[in-house]
Amino acid sequence: MIEVSHISKDFVAPKKYPGLRGAVKGLFSTEKVVKTAVDDISFSIDTGEIVGYIGSNGAGKSTTIKMMTGILVPTKGTCTVAGINPSRSRKENAQNIGVVFGQRTQLWWDLPLSESFTILKEIYDVSDAVYAEQMEFLNRVLELQDFFDRPVRTLSLGQRMRADLGAALLHNPKVLYLDEPTIGLDLVVKDNIRKAIKEINEKYRTTVILTTHDIGDIEELCSRIIIIDEGRKIYDGSLSALKDSYGTKRKVTMEIKQPEKAKKLRLHEVLGVEEAACSTEVHLENSMLYVTFDKHRLQVPQILSAVMAVVEVKDVQIQETELAEIVKEIYHHGAGGEA
Repeated sequence: MIEVSHISKDFVAPKKYPGLRGAVKGLFSTEKVVKTAVDDISFSIDTGEIVGYIGSNGAGKSTTIKMMTGILVPTKGTCTVAGINPSRSRKENAQNIGVVFGQRTQLWWDLPLSESFTILKEIYDVSDAVYAEQMEFLNRVLELQDFFDRPVRTLSLGQRMRADLGAALLHNPKVLYLDEPTIGLDLVVKDNIRKAIKEINEKYRTTVILTTHDIGDIEELCSRIIIIDEGRKIYDGSLSALKDSYGTKRKVTMEIKQPEKAKKLRLHEVLGVEEAACSTEVHLENSMLYVTFDKHRLQVPQILSAVMAVVEVKDVQIQETELAEIVKEIYHHGAGGEA
């Protein structure tokens, strides 16, 4: 459905100089500064996939989305959506895509929502029969009927987001771009919108590209994520593979008796390995003992056996590294090259 091949996007701006003299000099200078927002990115997305496209602020997410929607033309490389070059065939491409921006709306602010939908119906040349069928489905999954006749400006944030999602889906697009679709929403509304996106994807095989900072959106919706940093792709794969590759830390929490005995616990000595190779962190708080370790070097039974040789264990909990921590670490330090 989407094929992105070695696309790059450079922005050229006049060079700025500091101070008043610099401002005057800038009026006559012909020097330019080139900022590369997207740097040689390639990926392909199949029909019906829900893909999380994530990165820190300024990483190049929005620029990539704008090239895929046809708003921007790549400096280098090619991009096709449903076999169409978005920037060369913008009207034809617009018939195939829907876009929801969390901070912007495509609805008419002072008009009732029903009239906004009627206008969009005419813009996209949706037949009466298809419109009726689509509205029946959208009312069921998004519950638009509760505020369908109210002006858009009177809607709450959650209602407006549901309305924007419905408007983007009115013409049943092949590809849906979602930019922070749950930003600022409460947990109940977030859950409802996520369920709606899942049902739309299952019913129509709509391809969904999701950019978000909400890890919950990614875990609930996406089977695959693409991570970019400073304009370059650094990871492209499944959530499970990401956790396996980068979520190497595992934590065992144990409730123990006689915690004073655990104060002198030297885990590497009990395990019979060198301290550097052990790669563990041991923390004692009252009767709770926390052991963090590299799951590729040690196994849970080894940790439990070592601790139980010193103290009696009353209860055990095992925690994998949370996706939020993995993504945060990648944002800070990168993924060690493109994955």
